[in-house]
Amino acid sequence: MRLKWHRLRRRRRDPLFDAETLAEGLRLGASMEVDLRVTRDGDFAVLHDGTLDRETDGTGAVAECTGEEIRALHYRSAGAPRPVLLASDLAQALGPGHPEALLQLDMKDDVSAVGQTGVERLATFFAGCEGKLVVSGDSTELTLAISERLPGIERGLEPSFRLLDLYRAGRKSDLAGQLVQELKGPTRPHIVYLSWELVLPAKADGIDLIGICHDHGALVDAWTFNPANPEAGFSDEEWEKFSALLELGADQITTDEAIATERAYRARVQAGGVNR
Repeated sequence: MRLKWHRLRRRRRDPLFDAETLAEGLRLGASMEVDLRVTRDGDFAVLHDGTLDRETDGTGAVAECTGEEIRALHYRSAGAPRPVLLASDLAQALGPGHPEALLQLDMKDDVSAVGQTGVERLATFFAGCEGKLVVSGDSTELTLAISERLPGIERGLEPSFRLLDLYRAGRKSDLAGQLVQELKGPTRPHIVYLSWELVLPAKADGIDLIGICHDHGALVDAWTFNPANPEAGFSDEEWEKFSALLELGADQITTDEAIATERAYRARVQAGGVNR
């Protein structure tokens, strides 16, 4: 089981999308994730939001700025100013590194917003290093367009919000069928991203979402698990839930607290937990 560094953070207090953290993760062979937003000229900014105000010292919509205008901005964080990263910065950083390093590109726009220009630009940036990448996002068409231009890239599927809608509507019996339908769809995912807060109650209702994914040849990332008190380790309730995810066969767990989560896991195992 791997821990994935959510938005390039090993600790919740770390700055978002930090270039030094990316370099360290590539050196160590970590699994990491970044969000990408398309710019006006078909470049991509490493940002989660569609607007600049919360994450940077800029204002307005990301899609109304050029890549060079984005590059002149800085992330909002304590310490020295950090320029906003672009997709080209990620590609340059990938280079030679640990063979197990993996970077998920979570695309926040749909194919109509990105367009052929954006797809071609991504293909140019990441040609030759797609073996270290996973592409995911809500737009199946965009995932397929990118993977067509970068055949070596892995494809991710995020069905959780659709599944959660069914679950909350009381349509629990439809969960398995919906997931199977998506697994058999055009994405043909290498990995499926499932909310752990859906996985566990679904299992309690007799629905093994992780098992369904494995039966269709896909790995599973359970997101986003964070200990409430990182310094104190897992509470008994947190350990019960984390252990349950491991028992169900989660291949990867997304967290903002990778260091604390690994430490908490080791402490529990050493105290008599089952080594998984």
